[in-house]
Amino acid sequence: MERVFHSPRAVAGALSLAACVIASAGVLAASNGRIATLDERIAGAQKVVVASARSVDAGWRENTYGDRLIVSRVLLDVEETLKGSASNSPIWVELEGGTLDGFTLHVSDLPDLRAGERAVFFLDQGDNGFSLPHLRGQGILKLDKDNLVTGSSLRLDAIRTLARGRR
Repeated sequence: MERVFHSPRAVAGALSLAACVIASAGVLAASNGRIATLDERIAGAQKVVVASARSVDAGWRENTYGDRLIVSRVLLDVEETLKGSASNSPIWVELEGGTLDGFTLHVSDLPDLRAGERAVFFLDQGDNGFSLPHLRGQGILKLDKDNLVTGSSLRLDAIRTLARGRR
């Protein structure tokens, strides 16, 4: 049997590398996009409304990294305020993505919104005066004609009940 000797420096280096790998795994798991509960979305958002998109206007914008992106500004007709100061005034929301000048940008964690679509919007106030969806795409739950969240069994009445408990 052959004995292998490791210098203290090599052992320290290996332990440092292992610590970095473990720390990286934790960061990756945290950024992997855990889906927030409905209660967390309501609690975290500044405003929650049921609204329909009246219009969607796309434009070119430069983000904080200097990238040129298509950003859609959506005018919402508020039907009901579930959290925040009650107002039926229209709200402007800004979302990355959209179609402009023959180019379409689909953002993987944000839904595409079209005029006439109805949803529950969990909103935060952005720096530029426009509202932003809280937790990005998790802040928009599209509704069908029966008040059911698209692709789920969650009903608008259940969201209303939870939101009332948060007021």
